[in-house]
Amino acid sequence: MKIKLIKQSEPFHFEAFNDEGQSVHMDASPEIGGTNKGVRPMQMIIMGLGGCSGIDVCNILKKQRQEFSSFTIELEARRRSEPEPKIFEHITLKFIFEGGVDPIKARKAVDLSIEKYCSVSEILRQSAEIEYQVIVNNEIVQ
Repeated sequence: MKIKLIKQSEPFHFEAFNDEGQSVHMDASPEIGGTNKGVRPMQMIIMGLGGCSGIDVCNILKKQRQEFSSFTIELEARRRSEPEPKIFEHITLKFIFEGGVDPIKARKAVDLSIEKYCSVSEILRQSAEIEYQVIVNNEIVQ
């Protein structure tokens, strides 16, 4: 994997490119002089967790011929306040499905992703407690 970042504007706006040419914009928060021209790098890590796990879950459910009308992942992350660096200490994910997906299969797919397949969750688990919840048609699946 190769990534290239190119500074776009002052003071902290970057555009990052992958090998295939797709890009994302990053910037610092206005509190430290950023200009809101992109997401914060730590936000990108949490987005990566959602994307990694979401892809796993879709792939697992597709193989099981499970269909849903919508699938949303909501994430909340808390960073420690001290000492530096302010790494993540707690992350909560909500996997929300609507439609005909079997709740037990949805739960199993999420379990497999977070506990076995998702590389990002494994990296983050080194510093943060990760909790998650599966909701199918407004019902929490245990």
